[in-house]
Amino acid sequence: MGGTTGMGLSAALSLTRQGARVVVTGRNVDSCRMAEDQLSDRGLVLSLDATMPDSAREAIEACELKWGSLHGLYHVAGGSGRRYGDGPVDALTLEGWETTFELNLTSLMLSNQAAIRSFQKQGKGGAILNMGSVLGYAPSPRYFATHAYAAAKSAVIGFSKSLASYYARDNIRINVLAPGLVETPMAQRAAKDDQIQKFIRTKQPLDGGRIGQPQDLDGAVSFLLSDQSAFITGQVLTVDGGWCVSEGQY
Repeated sequence: MGGTTGMGLSAALSLTRQGARVVVTGRNVDSCRMAEDQLSDRGLVLSLDATMPDSAREAIEACELKWGSLHGLYHVAGGSGRRYGDGPVDALTLEGWETTFELNLTSLMLSNQAAIRSFQKQGKGGAILNMGSVLGYAPSPRYFATHAYAAAKSAVIGFSKSLASYYARDNIRINVLAPGLVETPMAQRAAKDDQIQKFIRTKQPLDGGRIGQPQDLDGAVSFLLSDQSAFITGQVLTVDGGWCVSEGQY
């Protein structure tokens, strides 16, 4: 869910180059059209809102109809609640809190639920990879003080680990990918801020110090959705250019 731009689209293109067939979803019609052009006949693109209760089920049913079965789910859909009032908790609005959780956690619950039901019906197991964030456990208070977002991404980890424990008996694997700052449509505030980019050069010092690019995550996605990680579940893989082990200089 959430594969028509940014990290989701990059992963979908990478997976199709390796022979996979994918279904990607997005809310923006123009983004859906552009993704459809890039994915060609190895991808099915659906205009769906991941926060709506039936969207994930519709996407999975379309996958089963088009490709025969579902083998893996990569949930990328989410977003910033900053414009709704997310921020430091003393200034946080109830709308900011609720909208941020709807975008980043409720949508994820719905897609995971639909995928698990599909895997159970197929009886062959499957893999789920959920999008987290380093902000769920490694805060950076000066430039990234959105406390509802941090709480939601932390909850993604707890939710995913709980599912991984429960559904391991069905050979369903659930893991989390936690990126640092990556240049996506959601990250444009930070990507265009010179002060933040100066900070990121020391906070994410790998490869000369830079903001991440969507393709930096593609290898991890392929690994965690493939049989190469068949004995891995309940784990958080951080892809952050060194964020979690670097102080960052102001």
